[in-house]
Amino acid sequence: MSDPSGRLLALLSLLQTPREWPGSELARRLEVSPRTVRRDVERLRELGYPVHATKGAEGGYRLTAGTAMPPLLLDDEEAVAIAVGLRAAAGQAVAGIEEAAVRALTKLERLLPSRLRYRVGALGAATVALPAGQATVDPAHLTLLAAAIANRERVRFTYRTGDGVEGRRLAEPHRLVCAGRRWYLLAFDTQRADWRSYRVDRVSEPFATGARATPRELPEQDPVAFVTAKMYSGAPTYAAVATLDLPAAPVHLGGVSTPLGGGRCRWQSPEDTLEWLAFRLLTLGCEVEVHEPPELVDHLRAVAGRARRAAGGAKS
Repeated sequence: MSDPSGRLLALLSLLQTPREWPGSELARRLEVSPRTVRRDVERLRELGYPVHATKGAEGGYRLTAGTAMPPLLLDDEEAVAIAVGLRAAAGQAVAGIEEAAVRALTKLERLLPSRLRYRVGALGAATVALPAGQATVDPAHLTLLAAAIANRERVRFTYRTGDGVEGRRLAEPHRLVCAGRRWYLLAFDTQRADWRSYRVDRVSEPFATGARATPRELPEQDPVAFVTAKMYSGAPTYAAVATLDLPAAPVHLGGVSTPLGGGRCRWQSPEDTLEWLAFRLLTLGCEVEVHEPPELVDHLRAVAGRARRAAGGAKS
C-alpha cells in the first residue's frame, strides 16, 4: 500500500481489534516492509495512540488503553450500532447521560456517510422509546459500584428505604442488575449477614473502602432471578387463569396458553402481583374473563370502579 495516509488508517483499523499482531503479519497485510510498519507505528504513537510492542518470537503490536481517548475507526455496522445505542441511551434512566449521549450522537452523525445517516435516521424515525421515570441513577454511582464489583472491594453508602428511612450500609457488591427502568445492586450486607438488593437510585454517598471482600456463593445461580424474587418478596403473588378472546396468548405474557376454538384461548399465568397481572390483562385489547384467583377479580372490580369515577365528568 503506497499511500501513507491510507496505510496508516489501515494499520490503525487492524490494531483496534483485540489481539496482538506480529510485525511480519502486519507487513504482509499492508504489503510493506517490517521497517515501514515500525515507522508507521511510531507515527501512530505521535498522534496519541498507545501502541504497545512486545519483543521476542511471540511478540508483536497491540493497542492499549491510554490517558486520553484517541479517535476510533469504525466499520459501517459498528457505526450504525453505536448510533442506535446512543439514541437508546438518551432515554435511559441514568441521570445526566441523556445530554452526553446526544452530544456524542451529534458528533458521530456529522461524520457518517450519507448512506449510514439514512439507515440511522430511518431506524430512529420508526421507533419510539417509553420515557424514563423520575427515578434516575447517577452514572458516577454505577461506575463506582461496577469498579468495586470488578475489584471485589467493599463499599459504604447511604441507603433510603421505600418508607424514606435513611441509614448507612457496608456491603460486598456482587452484581448490578438492570430491571426495566431501574438499576439494582445485588450485594452481601455485612452488618445484616445476608444478601440484599438495593435500588441504585436510592443510594447516595457511595465510596469504595479499599478492603477486599472474599468471594461468596450467591443463594441462586442467576442474579436476575434472585433480584426479581427480592423485588416481589414484600408483596403476595398469584397465578391467574383467564379466558382471552384471542387464538393464543401473546408470547410476552409467558405462562401456558391452551386453544379453546372459536378464536379463544385459556391462559395460565406465571406468578406475579395483582397489580401487574391486572395491567397485563387490561392492556391486551381484547375481552377477558378471569376465573381465578378471586383476589384478582376483586382487584379488577376496584380498578373498574376507579375508572368509572374518573370518567364520570366526561361527555359521552
